[in-house]
Parts: sequence; structure tokens; C-alpha cells
Amino acid sequence: MNRIIFDCERMKYENTGLYHYCLNLGTHLKKCTDTELEELIFYTPAGTEYLFGKTSQTRIQSALHKFRLPPLNKYAIWHATYQDSYYVPFRNKTIKVILSIHDLNFMYDPSKSDYKKQRNLDRLQMLINRADIIICVSEYAKNDLCFYCDLKNTPVHVIHNGTNTLTKPELLKQSYKPTKSFIFSLGTVMPKKNFHSLLPLIQDQEKMELVIAGRIDDVGYYQSILDTAEKMGISKNVKLVGPISESVKSWYFNNCYAFAFPSTAEGFGLPVTEAMSVGKPLFLSDKTALPEIGGDVAFYFKNFSAAHMKETFIAGMKQYNRYNMQDKIINKGKAYCWEQAAQQYWQIYRSLF
Repeated sequence: MNRIIFDCERMKYENTGLYHYCLNLGTHLKKCTDTELEELIFYTPAGTEYLFGKTSQTRIQSALHKFRLPPLNKYAIWHATYQDSYYVPFRNKTIKVILSIHDLNFMYDPSKSDYKKQRNLDRLQMLINRADIIICVSEYAKNDLCFYCDLKNTPVHVIHNGTNTLTKPELLKQSYKPTKSFIFSLGTVMPKKNFHSLLPLIQDQEKMELVIAGRIDDVGYYQSILDTAEKMGISKNVKLVGPISESVKSWYFNNCYAFAFPSTAEGFGLPVTEAMSVGKPLFLSDKTALPEIGGDVAFYFKNFSAAHMKETFIAGMKQYNRYNMQDKIINKGKAYCWEQAAQQYWQIYRSLF
């Protein structure tokens, strides 16, 4: 029996891209398992093991495993799903290691010193040195990896993420319900998400709101958005609603006027494919992986000046409505399929048996 450990350690942080990556990919990997020949074991934080079903095999993650992992002699593959993981079998050289790379965003973080960037690169290089195969979630991430790291002839594959299936749209009693047409954006509230650049889109638009959902990671940045909105005289039309449930997220996606994602650092951009699944107008930054994912069904901010962003938004909405782009966007989104991704991952797993 060939046994694979799928590392879900990052699922301890809910409402994040890595949480949904592990949940969706893990769920579909389980469906594709040949149970007569293979076993998939989920390495999960306590309290999340039930998410993959009652019949799933799990091993509970412990902080002590950073220093010494439990015996792994009966396992064939360890899939480290995060490029900065502290849970990788360095001592046991018989188990094969697959390493997922989502991005090298730290190299573009202006708040990080050159020393910290190099320290992060050194740690990533250490994981690369242990990996038997590397999987990147985009061509952009692969190109970054090849530029900054020494791959030492390690095979590198690109497998795009799938689209997270939106649940039944439903607001909770405590949820914010917009009273006007609204632009929706989603992500951890931190500078690289660039949410503040969206404020001019609703300036002088009394009948338009901006709703931003996501965990507040940087309180200073969160407050700066509110302060800027106040100075612009639009604070009543700007809502930062914090973390939201899947049903509420689905409601915002299904009911928004447009989805805007001006992030300056993305290895993939899962919210983009979620917006695609309901055919919403897409307004994205032209930075990092977003043009690769959005393709020709999205409109792109080439810079973040107020004038350019307003012009792009107005022209994009006219084009979306004139050419009735909803079906084209939905069809584009179907290319991002977790079932297909899971099959590709299994091909790689089986190549190591």
C-alpha cells in the first residue's frame, strides 16, 4: 500500500487562500484515490480533521513536530503544501517530498529588509534542496522560483488551482447588507492587497458602495483606508466587513455589481476564479499572476492613479454590458477545476511510487 501524507497544517488559519487550497485540493484528492493501492492521510491541526469526512485518515499536527516529526517509515510521500513549511521530513531520507510553491511575494514586500528577504530565500532553498518534485500554482510563480532559487535539476510542474465552489448565497442576521449597487473585493487586509486604490471608484458615485471582506492582518492599513475614505467624503459608502462565512461570501459574489482585485502580489488569486464562476465583471491589477489567471475576460489596472482606475472601470463596464460577457467569463472559470488539478497531482504522486 502506497501511503501519502497531505500536509494541511496551514488550515489552522481560516478564511485564507491556503486554507481553501488545502480543503478543496484535499477533498478532491480523496475522491481520486485508488483505495486498493493507495492511502491518503491528512496531516491536520486539531479540530479540522473532520473537514475531510468521517472516513478520512488523519494525523494530528503538533507544534512539537517542528523539531521532530513522528515516525514516517510506512509512508511513501510527504506533500508539503506551503513553501515556508516547518513540517518537512529532513531526517527521513527514504520518504519522497513534494513541495508546493504559491508565491515569492516576500521578495516584493517593501517592508522587508534585504537581510529578511535573503533569510526567507535561504529557508526556501533549504526546502527546495529536500524536495523531489516541486509544484507551482502558476507560470508566474514558477518563473519567480527559477529566477531567485537554485533548483538543482529538481523537476518543476505547474498545476493551476481550481475554482472554489460557492455555497448557497445567504446573509446572516449580523451580516452587512448593502443598500446600493456595490463593488466587492476580498482578501486579507494588508498593504499588498492595495484595497485603498479602489476608493476613487465610488467617489462622486452616490449610488455605489465598496464592500471589502477579509481578515484584518494590518490594523494600521485598515485604519488608513477608513481615514482616507473619511477625507474623501465617502466613508458612509465604504464597508470593511472583516472575515465572512462561505454563504455570506457567496451572497456578495452573486449580488455585487463588479469584483475588483487590485492586489500587487499574487501567486494565483483564488477570489478571481470565484468571481468568474458567477460571471461577474473582473477588474484586476496587471501585476504578478493575475493576468495569467484572468486572461482576456478581465479588465486590468495598469497603474493605480485615480484617473486611470476610473477610466478603466467605466470602459470595462461598458464593454461587459455591450458584449454580454457573463457567459464568456463563466466558461473561462471552468478551466480552473479542482477535480482536474487533483488528477494531475495524483499523476505526480504515482510517478514516485
